[in-house]
This record gives sequence, structure tokens and C-alpha cells, in this order.
Amino acid sequence: MDFTKLNEKQLEAVNHINGPALLIAGAGSGKTRVLTQRIANLVFNHDVDPHQILAITFTNKAANEMRDRIEELIQGDASKMWVGTFHSICVRILRYNIHKLGYGSNFIIFDVDDQKIVVKECIADLKLDPKNYDVNTIRSIISNEKNRRKSAEDYLKENFNEFRARKIGEIYELYDKKLKKSNALDFDDLIVKTLDLLEQFEDVREYYKNKFHYILVDEYQDTNKVQYLLIKTLGKKKSGLENVFVVGDEDQSIYGWRGADINNILDFERDFPSAKVIKLERNYRSSQNILDAANSVIVNNTQRIGKNLWTEDNKGDKIQLYQANSEKTEALHIAERIYNEKNIHRTSYDNIAVLVRTRAQTRAIEERFLLEGIPYIIVGGQEFYGRKEIKDLMAYLKLLQNNHEDFSYRRIINVPKRGIGKKTIETLESYAADQDISLFEASKNIEKGSFPKKATEEINRFYDFIKLMGQKKEEMSLYDFVEKTYTSSGYRSMLEKDHTIEGKSRLENVEEFFSKVKDFEERSEENALEDFLAHISLLTDIEKTEETNIAKVSIMTVHSAKGLEFEVIVIAGLEEKMFPIIRESENDMEEERRLFYVAVTRAKKRLYLTYAQDRMIYGRYESRKKSRFIDELPQNLVNSNIKNIDAKSSKTFEPVFTGSYTIPKTIEDDAEYTNHSNKIFKIGDKIMHKSWGAGTIVQVKGDEITAAFNDKGIKVMMMPYAPIKKI
Repeated sequence: MDFTKLNEKQLEAVNHINGPALLIAGAGSGKTRVLTQRIANLVFNHDVDPHQILAITFTNKAANEMRDRIEELIQGDASKMWVGTFHSICVRILRYNIHKLGYGSNFIIFDVDDQKIVVKECIADLKLDPKNYDVNTIRSIISNEKNRRKSAEDYLKENFNEFRARKIGEIYELYDKKLKKSNALDFDDLIVKTLDLLEQFEDVREYYKNKFHYILVDEYQDTNKVQYLLIKTLGKKKSGLENVFVVGDEDQSIYGWRGADINNILDFERDFPSAKVIKLERNYRSSQNILDAANSVIVNNTQRIGKNLWTEDNKGDKIQLYQANSEKTEALHIAERIYNEKNIHRTSYDNIAVLVRTRAQTRAIEERFLLEGIPYIIVGGQEFYGRKEIKDLMAYLKLLQNNHEDFSYRRIINVPKRGIGKKTIETLESYAADQDISLFEASKNIEKGSFPKKATEEINRFYDFIKLMGQKKEEMSLYDFVEKTYTSSGYRSMLEKDHTIEGKSRLENVEEFFSKVKDFEERSEENALEDFLAHISLLTDIEKTEETNIAKVSIMTVHSAKGLEFEVIVIAGLEEKMFPIIRESENDMEEERRLFYVAVTRAKKRLYLTYAQDRMIYGRYESRKKSRFIDELPQNLVNSNIKNIDAKSSKTFEPVFTGSYTIPKTIEDDAEYTNHSNKIFKIGDKIMHKSWGAGTIVQVKGDEITAAFNDKGIKVMMMPYAPIKKI
């Protein structure tokens, strides 16, 4: 094979064949190339059977890219190779073995929305006040406990003397019972149940330990306790030949809040004493100034193995720091920078990202982008698979895969409308509960209940439809089966009769859904319905985000940006209590610093940092202090406008636009509305806005003017660009 494009350290890693190894791979250092070429090297040069290799990534997208690269390198089929996420690998193991734990092999996977529905139902069943038991909080607690390998019984024992915690334990206990009854698993169960199998059944454990001669794990710094135990269980061999090759970067460990343990990578040599440690420090992504900034910040952490990123590229542009006097000024400045990037640097919108610490920060930025006509997408915000019509179709497929799944049954029993009322469904639920059977089983004996004739006929018809389609599942291709379900259920006809804009949009979404079914069918060797449902359930938030062919600026949290790269990065809201967010311990603060390090290293060419002196928090302005991370940057790398700020001035910054706004075009040549030099606006002034008409100024704060318009309500505008004049 041709290894000439590998640098010295990459080549060392690729040629490490036997024995454990820890590859410390800095941001942009080419770790994916190393992983794929190492696998290709094993297969091509060392005659390793691809079936004996287990490669674990953290996203389906990364797994697909890795498989494609391997096939290109070995000029062969890698579809049977075990390459996937922790969850998808565990699904494959469970399909063949979960019957040993009392589940059916046709189990379904509940996504986050499904889990919330179950938790909400548990709270209602236990007659608890939903105001005191937040669904999101409870779901998170259950997830964290499972990742700590704490069962509901363990949690109840630990918290029995504390009333609220005990009630949460009861919710947890009922939640698991409901999942078991529906033959369903949540995300955390996938790994926990796999561990249970490996630990409780020696034949299963030895089979997979002997099967996987080589184990590779990407993003090892983000593994939690159960993931760590899974790798340790599979990787520890009686023969002593432990070919566990883990890749990670302790400086990018940013998921402690959901159970990831940085000690897994820091202590790898303790678990595998003979491990070889290799560091990839050469960066192929960012300019040296950006790398120097990242290095200078992360060195303040103590929980690290240590490395120093460098590149052979030039120094690059300095980092641009901007202090705004409010979040609205900050948003305007970001819009200006993006305008310059697009029109001066010729940077495409899809090569620009605005990163925030929390999703709540995006409101002001979105409002400004809408006003200026900057196309954008909230990554992880608008999920294609979260749309009603897609959730409905998925519910049909889930029920066909597993007839005992009551939550899907409830969702679709009256979609399309079948004349089955709420009272009828409640009576059916009561009957099913009394008999301890599923709603689908209960509907088989519907005549025995006291139901209206019309409802009885429709429930029987629905039962027959599900039974008939279930028989066709093995006879048809996945695509044909999904299409048949869509048509025969009446769902297609329902959408086609809706001639509204929303109805047309739903039809287009379903068409896109069928494209995804076809794509899965073509890419996957295992394309049964159960595999497709598992694939969709295990997609990450980013992978679920609605795709678009139009170039748009990405707005996302830093957590969502992990693994991505852009020509230009803007990091907004760099203030104490925002980024870093309020933290109680030094360990938490170190994770915040790692998060900032991740944000900085997403940038390839230019990096913009912004913060506000005052920010609207819970409806009122608060004074803000700039983030400590700004002070940790070498000042010779930063261009700052802070010395030019005057909070009392109506013009608090030097405009970076070299031209006029592209939207609204109507004001470009109207000096009467846009020339505000030597004009002072104050509370009570009557004004005329080019688009919104007459109004009255009700607040002036620096460069922000708030006015009440006769027809448009309260609006906040930025000077000097607001198209207004005194009247």
C-alpha cells in the first residue's frame, strides 16, 4: 500500500499491528486517515479477515465514511466488517442473543421523544404532580443512572429515605417495566443489556472475544462507564494478546455532563500496561495563529496528557475580538462580519459557522440574520425525523415490527381519522391493562367490550390491516413495504387531499423520507425493517437535522460542532456565566475550557470572538464580564476593538460593511431615512420607519432604539443603520 502521504507519527500508528496502543490525536491531525489505513494495512498486508476487526465510531456518518474509505483502499467490499457506533454494534449483538434476557429479537428502540412519552405516562400513572417532576429531568436522571450501571432497584435503595428521590426511583422502575412490556429498549439499554449478556453468559462472551481479534475505538475520550466496560470486556484476552487500539484527545473531552469519563483515556495505560502511546500533533486544518491560541488556552488545564499542535502552513490572520454593548449589537456585528466574508473574502455561507454555548443565545442572532437576509440553519434544531408526518409513518413501521408497542398504536389508531373517539381508546386501554396484554392484542377481542359499532368495525379493520402487512414484511423489499404501508393505511390519500401549503410541504417531506429509505436499502447489506428502524433511532441530532441544498450559515452549540470544520468560525457570548457557564468545581471548569478549545479548533482560516457588556437575562439587562478564556489568549494574536467602544455613543463601533445591506433594498439610496449624522434620537420622539410606518421611541440604550409602531408593535433597531427619520 502507498503510505507516502503519511507523516512520521501517522505511519508509526498505521504500522502498529499487535498489542494495545493509545493514539493521542490532536484536532485536525488526520486521525481518520490513520484509522482507515491501519485497518487496510491489517487486511491488505497482514491477511487479517475483515470479520475479525471491530471498529467503533461515535456517529453513523463517521462509520459510513470510514467504511467507504476502507473499501477504496483495499479495493474490496467492507460491508460485512463490523464498523459502527457503540449503539449500532450492540444492536447487532442483541438481535442474535437478547432472547437470553427475556426479550424478543424484534425489539424496537425508543428515541428521546418516545422516552419522554413513557416518562410522562409513568408520572400520570403514579398520580404525581407533573409540575414537581419535569419530564426532561427525569429522563436525564434515568439515563445517567443506567450509564452508571445503576438499576431502578439500586436507585431506590440508595434514595429510599428522601421522598422526591424515592418517587423518581418509582418512575424509573415503572418506566423499565413499560419498556419491557413493549419489547423496547432505550439508547442506554442497548449497551447495558449487551454488557449484561457478556457478563451473564460465558458462551456469548467467549464468542465475541474470540471473534474480534482487533478492536479500534475512535473518540475514546468521550466514552462513559458502560462503554469503557464493554471495550475492556471484549479486549481483555486470556492469551494476553490484547489488540485494542484507541484514538482520542483528552483536550476534546466535552461530554462529562452526560456521563463521559475523561479518566478512561487518562488511565488507559493502567488498564493496558503494555500500551504504546503515539501523539499526532501536526495539524492539517487551521492556521498557526489559531493553533497557538488553542494551545495557550488548553495548557491551563491539569487533566491532560499534553501535546502542542503545529502546522507547516503560514501564520494566518489574527483573531478578531469584538466587545458589544448588548446581544443585539453583537448580532449586528456578526451579521457584518458574515457580509464581509461573503462579499470580500468570497467565503460561501456553508463554510461559516456561528457557535454558541447554549441554544438560548441564538434568538438575537436569528432575528438579525432574518432582517439582513442572511440564510442560516440551526444545526440540531429542526429535525427532519421530528416532523409529524414522519413520526406518524415511523409509528406505523414500529407497530408492524413489534405489535406489542402500545405507544405507536396510540399514535396511529386514529390517523387517518377512523371515527374512534378518545373514550373508546381509554376503554380499550383499561381492558388491555386488566388483561395485562398489549393494545393490539386487546383490539383482537374488541367485540367483547362495550364499544360503539362504528368504532368496533374500525378497530377490527385496523387490526386486520396490521396483521396482513406484518405477513408481507418478509415477502417485499424494504422500499416496497414502506410504500405499501403508506398507501394502504390511507395516509397517502389523507395528505393528497390536503391542498394547503402545509399539506404540500408534508407530501414533499414524505417524498424525502422515501429517498432516505432507498438510500438505506442501497447502502446496507442488512435492509430488513428492523435494521432500518434501528438506523433511524440511532441517528445523532446533527444527522437528523433537515438537509438543504442551499448554502446557509450554520448556527449551533459548540457540542454540536464537535468533529466539524469551517473556513470561518464565530464564537459568540464569551462572557463569564455564559462561556464558561456557571460551574461548581475545577473539573467542571476544565471541561468548559476544553469546550472552548474545541470551538477554536473548528476554524480553518479566520476566527471571530464576540461578547456583550450587557445581556438580556430573564427579561432584564445584566452587566457581563468577559470570559476568562479571552484573557488566556496571547494578546499578540488578537485584534481587538475594545478601546473604541463608547457605551454612551449612538455609534459604538466602526462599521465593517464596505457596501450597503442587501436587504431591505428599498432603503439603499434613501438618504432621508439612512443619514443619521448629527441627529440625536431620544425617548418620546415621533419617527417614521421606511417599512413599518409611524412610531414613537420608548427606549434608547446605546446604539439600540426601541420604538412602538402603530401597526407593527414594539420593535428594536440598531443605529446607524435603522431606516428611520424624525417627524
